[in-house]
Order: sequence, then C-alpha cells, then structure tokens
Amino acid sequence: MAIEQLPDGRWRVDVEPIKGKRFRKTVKTKAEAQRFEATKRAAMIQPTNWNPKPKDRRKLSELVQRWYDLHGHSITSGRRRTNTLLLMCQRLGDPLGTKLTGAHLVELRRRELEAGAVPKSINNRFTYLKAVFNELHRLGDIDYPNPLAKVKPLKFQERQLSYLTAKQIPQLLDALDSSRSSCVRLVAEVCLATGARWSEAQGLTRDLIRHQTVTFTNTKSKRLRVIPISQALEQRLTAYLDDHGRFTDCSRAFRIAVAHSGIALPRGQCSHVLRHTFASHFMMSGGNILTLKEILGHASLTMTMRYAHLSPSHLRDALKLNPLDGFDTSSTPATKPKKKNLKNQSGGATKP
Repeated sequence: MAIEQLPDGRWRVDVEPIKGKRFRKTVKTKAEAQRFEATKRAAMIQPTNWNPKPKDRRKLSELVQRWYDLHGHSITSGRRRTNTLLLMCQRLGDPLGTKLTGAHLVELRRRELEAGAVPKSINNRFTYLKAVFNELHRLGDIDYPNPLAKVKPLKFQERQLSYLTAKQIPQLLDALDSSRSSCVRLVAEVCLATGARWSEAQGLTRDLIRHQTVTFTNTKSKRLRVIPISQALEQRLTAYLDDHGRFTDCSRAFRIAVAHSGIALPRGQCSHVLRHTFASHFMMSGGNILTLKEILGHASLTMTMRYAHLSPSHLRDALKLNPLDGFDTSSTPATKPKKKNLKNQSGGATKP
C-alpha cells in the first residue's frame, strides 16, 4: 500500500513510480501524504537526468534537407538554395548539427576569400545556413540554439551599380540583333522598358500582355506587378508570342551578345544591368523614388535607395551648405581668398 497510517497517528508514504525508483516519507496528515505521492509520480513522467532525451545525431546535410521539406519548398529559390547549402555542407565536412560552431564557418569563409570568392556571395550563403537553424528551431524540430547566432557577416566595400549609358544601349541592341536567339532582343527590351528581372521578362505569356501593360507573376516578392509599355512594344510582343507560344531560355545568348558588344560590365551584373539601367535612367530623368520602388517590386525602400544618388536633386544641399560656399575660390593659392558678404542667422552682415 502506498499510503498507510501508523499507530501514533502519522502517515507513511511508500511509492515506487517505476521499477528501482522508490520514495518513502512520514508526514503528519493524510492530505500531505497524498500530495507527496502525487508529486513523485508526476516527477517520474517528466524527462529528467536519469531519463534523458535521445541526442540529435543528424548531420548538417540532413538538417538542410529537413529544412527544405518543412519550409524551403515553399519559397521561390528553395531548390537552388538547398543545392547551395548542400555544397557548403561538403566544404564543412558535413559535421553533426549539434557539433557545428561559428569557428567552422569562419574557417570556411577564410578559405573562400583566399580563393577569390565575392564577399557578398559568402554573406548570402552564411545567411542561408543561419536561416536553416532559425527555422528548424522555430518549428520545434531542433531544441538547441542556433550555433551561428553570434557570427557576424563580412563587411565589404559596397560596389557601384553599373548601368548602360545612352550610347551603350543601341550598341548592345545591335549586338543582340546578331544573336542566333530570335527572342533575346525582345526580352532585353522588356527589361529596359519595365525594369523587370530577366527571369520575369522571359516568363511572360500572351495572356499577361494586354491594354499596353505587362503583368509579372513569377516575381521574387510573390506580388503581382503591372507595368505600362508602349504600343509598339506590345505589338511586337504579342506577334512573337502568338507565333511561338512563349520565350525560350535565352540568358546564355544575352551573355554572349554582351561579350561581343565590347561593353565591359562588373562581375555578376550581366543580365541585371538592364534592370539597373532602367532604374538609373528613371532617376536621372527626375523620377520619384517611391514610384520606382513599386515598379521594381522592392519589399523595402532601402533597396531602391541605391539609385537615389542619380536624382538631379539628390543631396543638392551639399552645394550651398558646405563651408566653402560664399568664398571666392577662383583666386590663386598665393592670394588670400575673399569671402563674400553673407548674412548671418541674426540678419547682420558677417565681417570679412
């Protein structure tokens, strides 16, 4: 019997919730004895040190695959990102997920930098791997903290976005005319006219072109974008798609045409240069930055602000509020520059 009363009126508890684990205690009241028994039985149900949870023995590549099964399949670049992560697993030696540390990643990062990898690409891969642990932890698939939480991304000099000048645009179009691909120039013109990504323009179908607008559906942000185009471009697009059904993959043909055109572009900005060209010329012509954000489909204004410096009015205050404003700087160095008669904040003239 788990609880019994002694001759002196006290109560003895003798409980064995599991084989080999026995608890005994003498208390004054029966209620106290019942609480002690219930407490010990409940404690044995919970996983404690004597009944530990099995260790997670999954390798890093298995965690990446698990991330894809639970979450990665639902994002646009899920399969491509998974393949990138699996290559990272190989370079890291595919350790157990519980054994991975920030030092492993930093060491891999050092080797990639010495091999000439682009810092931005390294940061992207680091962000992908960090997101794997964050997502699995959020879903309860792992119970240990993110081992990469304290690793900081690389800091690098931001590259200037390249764009085609007014002279280079016809130069490129002439090179595209010489391409074997029948649709490469048309896809490039869509990108130049709308700021679309190459994959968005190449994915256009006949039903997405109507009333002098094109609708992009396969977008990175998962949002539809409807952009107006000229009547002439609409007629050429509909005529081609009526005859051929859809565009073929002509990205390689575009890269070859760019190489033949003689236009030098920074590494990694080949097909994206068309999108940069649209955005740059839009801002240089006095376009609104918020309108550009909607046209490009950026999720945040931060991305669009990369083109803000091209606006004619951007930071023009630097011309009139700099400390040299008001000085006659046309004199020779041997001559002391004369400052013009300026009004101070109180309305009086400043002394020369």
